[in-house]
Amino acid sequence: MLMQINHIVPIEHIITLSCILFCIGVMGVLLRRNAIIILMCIELMLNAVNILFATFSAYNGNPDGQIFVFFIMVVAAAEVAVGLALLVLIYRNTRSVDVSLLDRLKW
Repeated sequence: MLMQINHIVPIEHIITLSCILFCIGVMGVLLRRNAIIILMCIELMLNAVNILFATFSAYNGNPDGQIFVFFIMVVAAAEVAVGLALLVLIYRNTRSVDVSLLDRLKW
């Protein structure tokens, strides 16, 4: 038997919030040059997708979206670990985290 759930926040509001967060993340990746901010914007985009997955999962009563959220969080944690390790190595070589200066690492 399916149970009808009364949702307080309309789904359109959550979709709008997620789209705004994703667009902010895309603009940050495209316009910024600081590698730390670029990684933060990628995390923002992943979290916007997580909000959508969790929302649709809750509205449909299907736990598959929440399973995807878990796997996205695992991938995001691995991305942060690898990204910060790369940033430390880049900073040691160039004394900057500006991605436009990475052409110094060429042969």
